[in-house]
Amino acid sequence: MTSAPLNAVIAAHRFGLGEARLDVVGNDPAGWLKAQIGPADRPVGRLLASSQQGLAAYTEQKVPTRALLGDPMPKQPAMAGGRAMPAADDPPELREIVNADIQSRLLTAAQTRRPFAERLTLFWANHFSVSILKSTVRGLAGAMEREAIRPHIAGNFETLLRAAATHPSMLRYLDNNASAGPHSRTVQRNLARRGGTDKPVKRATGLNENLAREIMELHTLGVANGGGSYGPWGGYTQADVTAFAAVLTGWRATDPPRNGQAGYFEPNVHEPGPKRLLGKTYPEGPEALNMVLHDLATHPSTARFIATKLARHFVADEPPVSLVDKLARSFSGSGGDLAAVYRTLIDAPESWDPAARKLKTPEEFGISTLRVLGVAERHMAQGKDSVLGSMGQRPMSAPSPAGWPDKAEEWLGPDAVWKRVEWAMRIAERADPQTDARALARASLGARLSDTTERQIERAADGQQALVLLLMSPEFQRR
Repeated sequence: MTSAPLNAVIAAHRFGLGEARLDVVGNDPAGWLKAQIGPADRPVGRLLASSQQGLAAYTEQKVPTRALLGDPMPKQPAMAGGRAMPAADDPPELREIVNADIQSRLLTAAQTRRPFAERLTLFWANHFSVSILKSTVRGLAGAMEREAIRPHIAGNFETLLRAAATHPSMLRYLDNNASAGPHSRTVQRNLARRGGTDKPVKRATGLNENLAREIMELHTLGVANGGGSYGPWGGYTQADVTAFAAVLTGWRATDPPRNGQAGYFEPNVHEPGPKRLLGKTYPEGPEALNMVLHDLATHPSTARFIATKLARHFVADEPPVSLVDKLARSFSGSGGDLAAVYRTLIDAPESWDPAARKLKTPEEFGISTLRVLGVAERHMAQGKDSVLGSMGQRPMSAPSPAGWPDKAEEWLGPDAVWKRVEWAMRIAERADPQTDARALARASLGARLSDTTERQIERAADGQQALVLLLMSPEFQRR
């Protein structure tokens, strides 16, 4: 490993979310990180829904359930500057929930004393991405993070997978409410009512494979026949996807919530009979889903896929194969114990490579800026000066089920870089006039601060320019 001062910087910025002073890390950076392993912090801020009561809490706020769960064929939300915006006809209560959820997420990340745990929360929320770009998810994405992600980030991967896959936001986002077994009682009854004509029926009459495909491709096994030097991944066929979609029939988000539960199994739309996938036969009924999720969670492809994504997120866009190997062995050997995998990540010499190879995403850049400067809640609000503004990564608004990209090439276009500069300039204009960017650079970046960057900050025309130079420096932009 490298010298202790540099390891403190790596712990604070690569594994964490940035610190104004490195003395919070202490003399044992690895120990500081390991002490944070566990369930994520309870979110802070003004929440409009309880993490303990799920969707039932939304209805207690007198928000129409239909507004939360959406119509079967919803209109897509309006777009502004590439960001999802609540649809114009959204009720004010729903817009308030969406904004409160986003503000809570950012405030929690900006204020937490367990930044490694919070970074893991952001990682897993992106891995199991649901996006308010789809109107059926607006009002539910924040609940997904609180209920399915935060409690399980350091538990068993299978538990996390089950919580995410069966959460109402995921069931809605990937259209499982629109899926029905072709031979189910409900579909057969609807077809009989059609009387053999081509007259369409409003209810689903067949499988929707979206959820099955994304659980396999994005959440567990990886892209079929993928992986390259990090593989092999996949190991499944289209027939496996179809069979898994049949297993998933019947799992739906309730409307309205039933007995405080957000999801339920509807036997009348479940495809009858056994299903065969990945070389194994699963029985009819709700118990089959847990069986399939267990086999997916413990599959060797899942171990390598998750290991690669973790190594890519924390270390490099093209992480060392040796590190992926270590993480995959830890994942498989521990039965998917995520805490054990994180300890392996922390103990690996590859994780402490002094080269800062990861570019911060816009959200990470915004959060680390607020952590280093001290939280200014006004920057969390909607508007051009906010973390949610023009940098192109509004939380909970990923462009696809694959989540936000985690490679620098996706965030280094000239327009994207200029947006960072503009945002840094606006933040500097509103920062405390007493902020000393020179002292802050030394305290926050420590041994990573280069002579070149230090000279540029020293020679700045004024305090605002010095702060912009700090925020846009390679040392601050990368981790």
